[in-house]
Amino acid sequence: MKTFPSINEQMDLIKLGTEEIIPEEGLLKKIEYSSKKNKPLKIKLGCDPSRPDLHIGHSVVLRKLKDFQDIGHTAILLIGNFTAMIGDPTGQNKTRPQLTLSEATINAESYIDQASILLNPDRLKIVHNGNWLSKMNFSDIIQLTSKYTVARMLERDDFTKRYNGGQPISLHEFLYPLAQGYDSVYIKSDVELGGTDQKFNLLVGRALQKESGLDPQVIITTPLIEGTDGIEKMSKSYDNYIGFSDSPSDIYGKTLSIPDNLIIKYFEFCTRIDDLKQIKNRFENGKEHPRDLKRRLARELVAIYHSPVLAKKAEEDFDRLFIKKDVPDDIKNINISKPTKIIDIMVLNNMVSSNGEAKRMIKQGAVKINDLKVKDVQEEICVDKTSILKVGKRKFIKIN
Repeated sequence: MKTFPSINEQMDLIKLGTEEIIPEEGLLKKIEYSSKKNKPLKIKLGCDPSRPDLHIGHSVVLRKLKDFQDIGHTAILLIGNFTAMIGDPTGQNKTRPQLTLSEATINAESYIDQASILLNPDRLKIVHNGNWLSKMNFSDIIQLTSKYTVARMLERDDFTKRYNGGQPISLHEFLYPLAQGYDSVYIKSDVELGGTDQKFNLLVGRALQKESGLDPQVIITTPLIEGTDGIEKMSKSYDNYIGFSDSPSDIYGKTLSIPDNLIIKYFEFCTRIDDLKQIKNRFENGKEHPRDLKRRLARELVAIYHSPVLAKKAEEDFDRLFIKKDVPDDIKNINISKPTKIIDIMVLNNMVSSNGEAKRMIKQGAVKINDLKVKDVQEEICVDKTSILKVGKRKFIKIN
């Protein structure tokens, strides 16, 4: 027989790190019923596989799903491989392109692998909405669209702005929230999780469940996290992200670059430390230097996505590099047999993604040879001596 924590313990953990619970009394009733019947709730988290790489902004809602796993409820990771094919035909959102089913499937596999860093994969149910949405016929679509009005659809913020601004809205864009909402009907979810930017879509699912005679799901939203620039939402598009797959040194260095006003928010929503209240108090009362708190935060994040051992090493490497001004011990070595352009070395060794980025980095003064800035994009490295090429703050190559 499954044993759940007490109702109060469950509610306390669920509320941790959330933005809104709609309705909170509905969640309480579901938990009470679950405990009484000794039956786990179905907790749905839909993921968009249009981008295969996860960053710690995604970790906020994934951690909430993990909380439900720890309580003993059924965690359902719903891969939107079918809805990914809807995309954004207007071009308003470049981060959500239209994908083929095979592209969405490949991205989804990467998503699951990365999400498993935080989730318990042995207690995770994975479903793909292509398994049911692809089987719907036109009659099914008409019936589904009859359950929601255009007026309610236009309540969605981006639709409202585009409609008022005279910008076109393709009819099939309305199908995205309807399809996502139908997912909740199909799997009969009790709770659906999502970021605050997903609130409208989550509420569509709740409305469609009610129209279908089901007990409407409870909506739990989690906050969006600003990126390392402290301004925009964390995104690969803004290059302000800390990725699940980033190296220990990159996670450590990027964390130390965040503005001081994000320290507590990152601790609260991106980690699960036990002394959050004490850290808040020390930060707010100036009892601990923000630099030292960032170092603790950086260690915590590296430990989560790699290990405590690598977290310690990342800190030691950072201190050696930026405080003692040393070169890391384990940098890559390459040999050249003739004078070679610096930009070619940068591209061939994946220090940058393209010739264009290499030239841009040089013009910005972010490329150095033996600690001297490279000023000419045509500059070459000769073979008569050993040189250290540094790109940005953390990328090095020894050239012989």
